[in-house]
Amino acid sequence: MIRKTMAVAAVALAAVAVTGTAQARDQIRIVGSSTVYPFSTAVAEAFGKGGKFKTPVVESTGTGGGMRLFCSGVGENFPDITNASRRITASEFENCAKNGVTAITEVIVGFDGIVFINSKSGPKFTLTREQMYKATAKDVLVGGKLVPNPYKTWSDVDPSLPKEPILVYGPAPNHGTRDAYVELVLDPACEHQPEIKAMDKDAKKKACQTVREDGAWVEVSENYTVIQQKITSNPAAVGVITFSYLDQNADKVQAASVDGKVASFESIANGSYPVSRPLFFYVKKQHVAMIPGMKEYLAEFTSDKAWGKEGYLADKGLIASPDAQRKEQAANAKALNDMKM
Repeated sequence: MIRKTMAVAAVALAAVAVTGTAQARDQIRIVGSSTVYPFSTAVAEAFGKGGKFKTPVVESTGTGGGMRLFCSGVGENFPDITNASRRITASEFENCAKNGVTAITEVIVGFDGIVFINSKSGPKFTLTREQMYKATAKDVLVGGKLVPNPYKTWSDVDPSLPKEPILVYGPAPNHGTRDAYVELVLDPACEHQPEIKAMDKDAKKKACQTVREDGAWVEVSENYTVIQQKITSNPAAVGVITFSYLDQNADKVQAASVDGKVASFESIANGSYPVSRPLFFYVKKQHVAMIPGMKEYLAEFTSDKAWGKEGYLADKGLIASPDAQRKEQAANAKALNDMKM
């Protein structure tokens, strides 16, 4: 009888412990991309106004930083959702699994583009991806040989460009925008060259993905407001930011055309603007039963009133996915389907 009583007590204590852990945090915690941050924040505020759950805490840590936090483990001390301006990498996915984060749902939020801006009081730039590669890569091909970047002014890169010193404020490596800049600008402009094609994988990566360290490229680890402040004080400087930020600050800055295309909602949505990309968030399924309101938050984010073409996120600069894709992704989020690499 005593043994039976002790066993029942042990089970009761275990239940209390589990319940205590589950209720230890009653607020959704979201980390990740500074690009997705304003969208996630807007959804969190709308969700919180519903009154049933507390407003989620949203932190702008950068895509890479968010992935590290998200993949660090399961439990109240770790984030529930991470935003990303690029897809999770294989190594990040493996790190998640190593730390027990074994069930993840991936949701495509919509689209955004990368734009090259400068102050409205500065010169008007018309750029190509090849020109941006030549202006910002650490080493470039000259006469068939890879040499330290010799270009000092934009007109050195191309006589059609302004005779102004090259100064580009770009995102630091913790930003998904930096990854996208490498993938969508540097790699395509660099890898098509025969001398680069002949290199092995590691040499090609070093040649194409390393940016200047001589002061012509300045890394900004903070948010895009800092980049805007920098280019406002130097009208000839160029900033690498997202279209959604440009859309909110079009009274202060102007964007260059890229490969003859101007960034707009339409050109990014239809894929004609060459420097565009999908945006994501990732859900830790093991937290859905642990943290109250997660399913409801996902329902809010994936509703047409939020991410639809006329939704409130469009006012924040989000470019909506096509109708069929939104429907598919909303169903994916509701079902909490496991992602596969």
